[in-house]
Amino acid sequence: MESFIDTETNYLDLYIIPWGIDLVLALTIFIAGRWLARAISKMVKRLMKKAGVDEILTSFIGNMLYFSLLIVVMIAALDKLGVNTSSILAIFAAAGLAVGLALKDSLSNFAAGVMLVMFKPFKAGDFIEAGGTTGVVEKLRIFSTVMRTGDNREITIPNSFIYGGTIINYSARDTRRIDLIFSIGYGDNIRQAKALIEEAMSEDERILKDPTPVILLMELGDSSVDLAARPWVNSSDYWVVRGDLMERVKEKFDANGISIPYPQQDLHLYKADA
Repeated sequence: MESFIDTETNYLDLYIIPWGIDLVLALTIFIAGRWLARAISKMVKRLMKKAGVDEILTSFIGNMLYFSLLIVVMIAALDKLGVNTSSILAIFAAAGLAVGLALKDSLSNFAAGVMLVMFKPFKAGDFIEAGGTTGVVEKLRIFSTVMRTGDNREITIPNSFIYGGTIINYSARDTRRIDLIFSIGYGDNIRQAKALIEEAMSEDERILKDPTPVILLMELGDSSVDLAARPWVNSSDYWVVRGDLMERVKEKFDANGISIPYPQQDLHLYKADA
Protein backbone atom coordinates (compact mmCIF):
# COMPACT_ATOMS: atom_id res chain seq x y z
CA MET A 1 0.00 0.00 0.00
CA GLU A 2 2.80 2.40 0.91
CA SER A 3 4.57 1.50 -2.35
CA PHE A 4 1.44 2.38 -4.33
CA ILE A 5 1.07 5.68 -2.49
CA ASP A 6 4.72 6.47 -3.04
CA THR A 7 4.34 5.71 -6.77
CA GLU A 8 1.29 7.95 -7.04
CA THR A 9 3.09 10.69 -5.15
CA ASN A 10 6.15 10.43 -7.39
CA TYR A 11 3.97 10.44 -10.51
CA LEU A 12 2.12 13.48 -9.19
CA ASP A 13 5.34 15.29 -8.32
CA LEU A 14 7.18 14.34 -11.50
CA TYR A 15 4.48 14.74 -14.14
CA ILE A 16 1.06 16.07 -13.17
CA ILE A 17 2.09 19.05 -11.02
CA PRO A 18 4.88 20.29 -13.38
CA TRP A 19 2.66 19.78 -16.42
CA GLY A 20 -0.23 21.53 -14.66
CA ILE A 21 2.01 24.45 -13.78
CA ASP A 22 3.25 24.62 -17.40
CA LEU A 23 -0.35 24.49 -18.63
CA VAL A 24 -1.35 27.34 -16.36
CA LEU A 25 1.68 29.35 -17.45
CA ALA A 26 0.96 28.60 -21.13
CA LEU A 27 -2.65 29.72 -20.75
CA THR A 28 -1.45 32.82 -18.93
CA ILE A 29 1.01 33.58 -21.73
CA PHE A 30 -1.70 33.07 -24.35
CA ILE A 31 -4.36 35.15 -22.60
CA ALA A 32 -2.00 37.96 -21.64
CA GLY A 33 -0.27 37.86 -25.03
CA ARG A 34 -3.57 37.98 -26.93
CA TRP A 35 -4.66 40.97 -24.86
CA LEU A 36 -1.33 42.70 -25.48
CA ALA A 37 -1.49 41.97 -29.22
CA ARG A 38 -4.99 43.44 -29.42
CA ALA A 39 -3.90 46.49 -27.41
CA ILE A 40 -0.89 47.10 -29.66
CA SER A 41 -3.02 46.66 -32.78
CA LYS A 42 -5.60 49.16 -31.53
CA MET A 43 -2.89 51.64 -30.57
CA VAL A 44 -1.29 51.42 -34.03
CA LYS A 45 -4.69 51.89 -35.69
CA ARG A 46 -5.40 54.90 -33.53
CA LEU A 47 -2.03 56.48 -34.34
CA MET A 48 -2.48 55.84 -38.08
CA LYS A 49 -5.97 57.37 -38.06
CA LYS A 50 -4.61 60.38 -36.17
CA ALA A 51 -1.90 60.73 -38.83
CA GLY A 52 -4.57 60.75 -41.54
CA VAL A 53 -3.69 57.37 -43.08
CA ASP A 54 -6.35 55.86 -45.32
CA GLU A 55 -8.96 53.86 -43.39
CA ILE A 56 -8.60 50.73 -45.54
CA LEU A 57 -4.83 50.70 -45.11
CA THR A 58 -5.19 51.36 -41.37
CA SER A 59 -7.54 48.41 -40.92
CA PHE A 60 -5.39 46.09 -43.04
CA ILE A 61 -2.11 46.89 -41.27
CA GLY A 62 -3.77 46.74 -37.84
CA ASN A 63 -5.25 43.31 -38.51
CA MET A 64 -2.01 41.98 -40.01
CA LEU A 65 -0.09 43.19 -36.95
CA TYR A 66 -2.60 41.57 -34.58
CA PHE A 67 -2.47 38.15 -36.27
CA SER A 68 1.34 38.27 -36.54
CA LEU A 69 1.66 38.98 -32.81
CA LEU A 70 -0.93 36.29 -32.05
CA ILE A 71 1.17 33.71 -33.90
CA VAL A 72 4.20 34.69 -31.80
CA VAL A 73 2.11 34.35 -28.61
CA MET A 74 0.83 30.90 -29.66
CA ILE A 75 4.35 29.67 -30.39
CA ALA A 76 5.55 30.97 -26.98
CA ALA A 77 2.64 29.20 -25.24
CA LEU A 78 3.30 25.93 -27.06
CA ASP A 79 6.99 26.18 -26.23
CA LYS A 80 6.07 26.48 -22.54
CA LEU A 81 4.11 23.23 -22.87
CA GLY A 82 7.23 21.50 -24.19
CA VAL A 83 6.12 21.33 -27.81
CA ASN A 84 8.98 21.41 -30.31
CA THR A 85 8.36 24.80 -31.87
CA SER A 86 11.29 24.61 -34.30
CA SER A 87 9.27 22.35 -36.58
CA ILE A 88 6.31 24.72 -36.33
CA LEU A 89 8.53 27.66 -37.25
CA ALA A 90 9.87 25.69 -40.21
CA ILE A 91 6.32 24.99 -41.37
CA PHE A 92 5.38 28.67 -41.06
CA ALA A 93 8.53 29.69 -42.95
CA ALA A 94 7.85 27.23 -45.77
CA ALA A 95 4.20 28.26 -45.92
CA GLY A 96 5.18 31.93 -45.96
CA LEU A 97 7.62 31.36 -48.81
CA ALA A 98 5.04 29.43 -50.83
CA VAL A 99 2.37 32.07 -50.24
CA GLY A 100 4.84 34.85 -51.09
CA LEU A 101 5.75 33.22 -54.42
CA ALA A 102 2.12 32.51 -55.26
CA LEU A 103 0.99 36.04 -54.39
CA LYS A 104 3.99 38.03 -55.60
CA ASP A 105 1.84 40.08 -58.00
CA SER A 106 -0.72 40.74 -55.27
CA LEU A 107 2.04 41.72 -52.84
CA SER A 108 3.47 44.05 -55.48
CA ASN A 109 0.05 45.66 -55.92
CA PHE A 110 -0.32 45.92 -52.15
CA ALA A 111 3.07 47.62 -51.77
CA ALA A 112 2.18 50.02 -54.59
CA GLY A 113 -1.17 50.73 -52.92
CA VAL A 114 0.59 51.54 -49.65
CA MET A 115 2.91 53.97 -51.44
CA LEU A 116 -0.02 55.63 -53.25
CA VAL A 117 -1.88 56.07 -49.96
CA MET A 118 1.21 57.45 -48.20
CA PHE A 119 2.42 59.88 -50.88
CA LYS A 120 -1.06 60.77 -52.27
CA PRO A 121 -0.21 61.67 -55.91
CA PHE A 122 -3.98 61.76 -56.43
CA LYS A 123 -7.24 61.36 -54.52
CA ALA A 124 -10.78 60.29 -55.26
CA GLY A 125 -12.38 62.71 -57.69
CA ASP A 126 -9.14 63.73 -59.43
CA PHE A 127 -8.88 63.54 -63.22
CA ILE A 128 -5.64 61.68 -63.96
CA GLU A 129 -3.74 59.80 -66.63
CA ALA A 130 -2.06 56.67 -65.28
CA GLY A 131 -1.64 53.00 -66.09
CA GLY A 132 -2.51 53.64 -69.74
CA THR A 133 -5.94 55.06 -68.79
CA THR A 134 -7.34 58.57 -68.50
CA GLY A 135 -10.30 59.19 -66.23
CA VAL A 136 -11.65 60.26 -62.85
CA VAL A 137 -10.47 58.33 -59.77
CA GLU A 138 -13.45 56.63 -58.13
CA LYS A 139 -11.76 54.52 -55.43
CA LEU A 140 -8.22 53.83 -54.26
CA ARG A 141 -8.09 50.29 -52.89
CA ILE A 142 -5.25 48.32 -51.36
CA PHE A 143 -4.64 46.23 -54.50
CA SER A 144 -6.23 48.27 -57.27
CA THR A 145 -7.57 51.67 -58.30
CA VAL A 146 -11.00 52.16 -59.85
CA MET A 147 -11.32 54.88 -62.51
CA ARG A 148 -14.28 56.20 -64.52
CA THR A 149 -13.62 57.24 -68.11
CA GLY A 150 -15.27 60.13 -69.93
CA ASP A 151 -17.76 57.76 -71.60
CA ASN A 152 -18.73 56.38 -68.16
CA ARG A 153 -16.81 53.10 -68.26
CA GLU A 154 -15.45 51.74 -64.99
CA ILE A 155 -11.86 50.49 -65.22
CA THR A 156 -9.98 48.67 -62.46
CA ILE A 157 -6.19 49.03 -62.70
CA PRO A 158 -3.64 47.12 -60.56
CA ASN A 159 -1.80 49.57 -58.34
CA SER A 160 1.62 48.35 -59.50
CA PHE A 161 0.76 49.51 -63.05
CA ILE A 162 -0.02 52.99 -61.73
CA TYR A 163 2.84 53.47 -59.24
CA GLY A 164 5.39 51.94 -61.62
CA GLY A 165 4.60 54.43 -64.39
CA THR A 166 4.05 58.11 -64.99
CA ILE A 167 1.10 59.73 -63.20
CA ILE A 168 -0.37 62.91 -64.68
CA ASN A 169 -2.83 64.60 -62.33
CA TYR A 170 -4.86 67.19 -64.22
CA SER A 171 -6.74 68.16 -61.05
CA ALA A 172 -3.69 68.80 -58.87
CA ARG A 173 -3.72 72.56 -59.60
CA ASP A 174 -6.65 74.96 -59.50
CA THR A 175 -5.83 76.44 -62.92
CA ARG A 176 -4.66 75.07 -66.28
CA ARG A 177 -3.28 76.62 -69.44
CA ILE A 178 -4.99 75.94 -72.76
CA ASP A 179 -2.49 75.49 -75.61
CA LEU A 180 -4.03 76.09 -79.04
CA ILE A 181 -2.50 76.50 -82.50
CA PHE A 182 -4.33 78.58 -85.13
CA SER A 183 -2.92 78.34 -88.65
CA ILE A 184 -3.39 81.13 -91.19
CA GLY A 185 -2.25 81.54 -94.78
CA TYR A 186 0.95 83.30 -95.79
CA GLY A 187 -1.13 85.96 -97.52
CA ASP A 188 -3.14 86.81 -94.40
CA ASN A 189 -2.42 89.68 -92.02
CA ILE A 190 -0.71 88.35 -88.90
CA ARG A 191 -1.54 91.39 -86.75
CA GLN A 192 -5.20 91.18 -87.69
CA ALA A 193 -5.32 87.45 -86.89
CA LYS A 194 -3.69 88.00 -83.49
CA ALA A 195 -6.14 90.82 -82.74
CA LEU A 196 -9.10 88.56 -83.58
CA ILE A 197 -7.78 85.81 -81.31
CA GLU A 198 -7.25 88.33 -78.50
CA GLU A 199 -10.78 89.65 -79.02
CA ALA A 200 -12.23 86.13 -78.85
CA MET A 201 -10.42 85.47 -75.58
CA SER A 202 -11.46 88.78 -74.01
CA GLU A 203 -15.13 87.96 -74.70
CA ASP A 204 -15.01 84.84 -72.52
CA GLU A 205 -15.26 85.67 -68.81
CA ARG A 206 -14.05 82.19 -67.88
CA ILE A 207 -10.59 83.01 -69.23
CA LEU A 208 -8.47 84.38 -66.38
CA LYS A 209 -6.85 87.81 -66.53
CA ASP A 210 -3.94 86.66 -64.39
CA PRO A 211 -1.79 85.07 -65.75
CA THR A 212 -2.23 87.21 -68.84
CA PRO A 213 -3.18 85.24 -72.00
CA VAL A 214 -0.35 85.01 -74.52
CA ILE A 215 -0.55 85.06 -78.32
CA LEU A 216 2.66 84.54 -80.30
CA LEU A 217 3.96 83.41 -83.65
CA MET A 218 4.87 79.78 -83.12
CA GLU A 219 6.17 78.60 -86.49
CA LEU A 220 6.44 79.34 -90.18
CA GLY A 221 5.19 76.04 -91.52
CA ASP A 222 5.35 74.52 -94.99
CA SER A 223 1.88 75.77 -95.91
CA SER A 224 0.76 77.98 -93.04
CA VAL A 225 1.75 80.54 -90.42
CA ASP A 226 1.06 79.02 -87.00
CA LEU A 227 -0.10 81.26 -84.14
CA ALA A 228 -0.13 79.94 -80.56
CA ALA A 229 -2.83 81.05 -78.09
CA ARG A 230 -2.24 80.29 -74.41
CA PRO A 231 -5.00 81.45 -72.06
CA TRP A 232 -5.40 80.27 -68.44
CA VAL A 233 -8.67 78.93 -67.02
CA ASN A 234 -9.94 77.14 -63.92
CA SER A 235 -9.26 73.42 -64.22
CA SER A 236 -12.97 72.60 -64.16
CA ASP A 237 -13.57 74.89 -67.19
CA TYR A 238 -10.72 73.57 -69.33
CA TRP A 239 -12.48 71.43 -71.95
CA VAL A 240 -15.57 73.63 -72.35
CA VAL A 241 -13.56 76.82 -72.77
CA ARG A 242 -11.16 75.11 -75.17
CA GLY A 243 -13.97 74.05 -77.48
CA ASP A 244 -15.81 77.40 -77.26
CA LEU A 245 -12.63 79.37 -77.97
CA MET A 246 -11.78 77.36 -81.08
CA GLU A 247 -15.33 77.86 -82.39
CA ARG A 248 -15.29 81.60 -81.68
CA VAL A 249 -11.91 82.14 -83.36
CA LYS A 250 -13.01 80.16 -86.43
CA GLU A 251 -16.12 82.31 -86.78
CA LYS A 252 -14.10 85.54 -86.48
CA PHE A 253 -11.56 84.33 -89.04
CA ASP A 254 -14.36 83.50 -91.47
CA ALA A 255 -16.06 86.86 -90.93
CA ASN A 256 -12.82 88.79 -91.56
CA GLY A 257 -11.44 86.81 -94.48
CA ILE A 258 -8.65 85.05 -92.55
CA SER A 259 -8.02 81.66 -94.14
CA ILE A 260 -7.12 78.43 -92.41
CA PRO A 261 -5.11 76.67 -95.14
CA TYR A 262 -5.11 72.97 -95.82
CA PRO A 263 -1.74 71.20 -96.00
CA GLN A 264 -0.58 71.53 -99.59
CA GLN A 265 2.38 70.88 -101.82
CA ASP A 266 3.34 72.48 -105.11
CA LEU A 267 3.94 69.99 -107.90
CA HIS A 268 6.11 71.17 -110.81
CA LEU A 269 6.03 69.25 -114.09
CA TYR A 270 8.85 69.58 -116.60
CA LYS A 271 8.68 68.44 -120.16
CA ALA A 272 11.88 66.79 -121.21
CA ASP A 273 13.25 67.70 -124.66
CA ALA A 274 13.14 64.83 -127.11
